[in-house]
Amino acid sequence: MSSDHNLCYLCKEDLRDPVSIPCGHVFCSICLNTYWDHVDHTGTYVCPQCRVAYSKRPTPRRLQSSRYSTGHRTSETYPPPPPEPDYNYAGPQDVGCDICIGRKHKAVKSCLMCLAHYCEKHLKPHFESSTFKRHKLVDEIGHLDRQICPQHQKGLELYCRTDQMCICVLCTVKEHKGHDMVSAEQERQEKQNLLGATQAEVQQKIHERVKQMEELKQAVEALKSSAQRALQESEKLFGDMLRSIERMQAEMTKLISSNKRAATNSAEGHMERLSQEIADLKKRDAELTQLSRTEDHIHFIQNFQMLVAQTEAEELPSVTVNPYFSFGTVTKAVSEMKVHLNEYTNEELVKVAKTVNKMPFCQLDDRKRRRTTKSNGATLYRTPAQEPRQREEFLKYACQLTLDPSTAYRQLHLSRGNRKATLKKEPQSYSESSHRFDCLPQVLCKEQLSGGCYYWEVDWSGEGASIGVTYKSIKRTGYGDGSRIGYNRKSWSLFCSDSSYSARHNKDQIEINAPYSSRIGVFLDPSGGTLSFYSVSDTMSLIHRFQASFSETLYAGFWVWYESSITICQL
Repeated sequence: MSSDHNLCYLCKEDLRDPVSIPCGHVFCSICLNTYWDHVDHTGTYVCPQCRVAYSKRPTPRRLQSSRYSTGHRTSETYPPPPPEPDYNYAGPQDVGCDICIGRKHKAVKSCLMCLAHYCEKHLKPHFESSTFKRHKLVDEIGHLDRQICPQHQKGLELYCRTDQMCICVLCTVKEHKGHDMVSAEQERQEKQNLLGATQAEVQQKIHERVKQMEELKQAVEALKSSAQRALQESEKLFGDMLRSIERMQAEMTKLISSNKRAATNSAEGHMERLSQEIADLKKRDAELTQLSRTEDHIHFIQNFQMLVAQTEAEELPSVTVNPYFSFGTVTKAVSEMKVHLNEYTNEELVKVAKTVNKMPFCQLDDRKRRRTTKSNGATLYRTPAQEPRQREEFLKYACQLTLDPSTAYRQLHLSRGNRKATLKKEPQSYSESSHRFDCLPQVLCKEQLSGGCYYWEVDWSGEGASIGVTYKSIKRTGYGDGSRIGYNRKSWSLFCSDSSYSARHNKDQIEINAPYSSRIGVFLDPSGGTLSFYSVSDTMSLIHRFQASFSETLYAGFWVWYESSITICQL
């Protein structure tokens, strides 16, 4: 007889193709694999013998079979296969048999009369003995208590349609007397028909979802292909534009070089001629000096007339240098070309971004997730439970703003895309407008800010600028506080300089010490009554927050100092 250490713990037979696991216990290879395959869905692998748990399924190590074989087995040429091991023991997720002693097998049926769970072995008396003929067996699903009447501890056999609940026979005597009752089997049959209809509906939804999934997959593939083509074509087009700019640069270089060469050659020709004329004049000067020193009066008289007449008859052309000749105009022209190109490309980029962003790729048609809900005929806008903290969260509320030329102070120069404002000395030829600020360097945006939350970012540069919001009814004439953004009850602003900030509203002004930032993020929640200014970075540092009850529609507004500018960023 084999010793215990040569027996498999699972099948209780001599080890066949033995393998060991990290805890050191040995099992038949087929027994261990079958046991772990049975519990593979739990994600936890336990040694059947010592119950050590592994989060990852270990790889069994194969051992020498002869070490665990007996003399009786080695004498057989073809040892018989071990009996089929019993893998029906109850695991942590299973319901165990109430009759098994020691390690319990899985229960396969429950008896509503015995109120007990049975494995296949202990269930046999219910089929073989007439004693259990009237007992009702149900499949074991782990909820036997739900099959029992909690009041009478009897099996639930009837269904009360009046109270919409399952009941036992004793419930019909008192609690449900006179109610509309049918057998559970009859109710099941009727609900089975409804279940069939529901299942058909579910299957139809599955079919629709599968179809939508396939359409979405195809659309994604088409999107990827379209994006790849767009990238390639954009790369080619930008390459062509870069080559065009390089050709322009080459032409400009050639133009400058040719003009420099022509001017240099002309100057060198004039210098050569002047050098010759200087040499001739020096020779003439030497002759005159020699003549003036001669003591021969006859020689002096005879040569004087000739030398003087020759000098008077000779007219030398003068060379005039243009003091304003410079290639600075070329540099200025190229600089202006760069500015126009930047403004044009930014404007076109904004147009492209708006066009692309307005084309949703796919949408979830879920009314429960709409941004707005209606209550008593009014539209209520969804606002965040708390103000965002990360820039990615703020960008969910990003809005596109553009400056309104009809409100701009005449010395404010707006870019072609109406996203940048710069204060200069030269006035612009704006048309007449009653909405224009006539005395203060201010400008408002076109877009209304009401209802939901809004976020935008502003780059500023120079000596100072104010960023804020105002009601449309703010005064537009004069230098007084009534028309200055942030100095009245109709507006709120943050003044930015290279050394400090100050928050302004009505008669209040708060000086703020915060690190310098050239980009300011503005978050407005009109319904929540908050206006916040942030130093833009990954963490978004709060500079100041206004708490107010906004009673009118708001507009973004700016005040710009000399040689300063503000730019509304594209988000």
